[in-house]
Amino acid sequence: MPEAVLDFVVQVDRPEAVADAVRAHPAVRTRGGGTKTALRPADGVVLDLSALRGVVEYEPSEFTFTALAGTPVREVEALLARHGQYLPFDPPLAAAGATLGGTVASGLSGPRRYRYGGVRDFIVGCRFVDGEGRVVRAGGKVVKNAAGFDFPKLLVGSLGTLGVLVELSFKVFPRPPAHATLRVQRRDLQEALGTLRSLATSFFDVEALDLVPPSTLWIRVGGLGESLPVRVDRLRSFLGGEVDVVEEDAALWEAAREFAWLPSGWSLVKVPTTPRRLAELESRLGGSESLRRYSVGGNVAWVGWPGDPHPLSEALAELDLRGLRLVGPPGPVTLGRWEADPFGVRVKHALDPTGRLGRIAECNTGSR
Repeated sequence: MPEAVLDFVVQVDRPEAVADAVRAHPAVRTRGGGTKTALRPADGVVLDLSALRGVVEYEPSEFTFTALAGTPVREVEALLARHGQYLPFDPPLAAAGATLGGTVASGLSGPRRYRYGGVRDFIVGCRFVDGEGRVVRAGGKVVKNAAGFDFPKLLVGSLGTLGVLVELSFKVFPRPPAHATLRVQRRDLQEALGTLRSLATSFFDVEALDLVPPSTLWIRVGGLGESLPVRVDRLRSFLGGEVDVVEEDAALWEAAREFAWLPSGWSLVKVPTTPRRLAELESRLGGSESLRRYSVGGNVAWVGWPGDPHPLSEALAELDLRGLRLVGPPGPVTLGRWEADPFGVRVKHALDPTGRLGRIAECNTGSR
């Protein structure tokens, strides 16, 4: 399928330039690092935000930073690492060039969301340009603030349809000095799901918990180097059965958040779910050519799909599930069953009454 032809691209490097461009054109779409290829703009004027980059303010002692929306996640991670800090929600596709604005707009978080929460839990403030070309400041630059309506969290997962993000403030955490990963092999899916549920309700402090079907669990723990071996031994005793400690811990989870398992040309679909629904989802998709990874303790299904995504959309609809296609060739973005959100429609009308910023998704995609 040939790529859609865009009207033209406007590169912007200042928030004021974004506001001018929005006011000047009847239809505006945004582009940052270009890592989420299925979300690429299909029509209208494209605002290229890649030059809108740079850290505006960073206070290591306050555990907060503010940066422009086009700033690559990798640049921020490198800066934080020099001060022993990091973004615990594991922004996906960072190595591929994902930006802060694209991460927030798509509502994406990685494996460690299981322990620390997602992007919605770490954004504390933002500036954005609404559909009328007004620059709006929301939230603040500190962890505790009373800045009125919590627009930053509302914009998570909005795909740019409520406003063009131009500046973002986040809270950060100290980076654990040591990590260990356990690989747990079970006999079948049901036994693996039983282990997953047992671990989720246990007292063990686990950073990440993923299931690769049919029956392999990946478990990550972090903390002080001197106490980690004892914690790992207790966890192994609790799990029982076939448990291995993996040496290449960092490389393994980096590959997970970069979706290294996804073949070139395939679609990547995010499906919010629950651990209780994994069995029926796996039963429905297990006979297909798809690849699946159930992350965040079974609350997010990452589905790799070859070819036409319509069969996957039909399967998700039958299960009353919805999916957001993030990576892949041009085609539908939303799959499965999406329901209208009256509140979202009202917010859309208030922030973008003429529809300059595109059609709002039926649901906010950042909720899971």
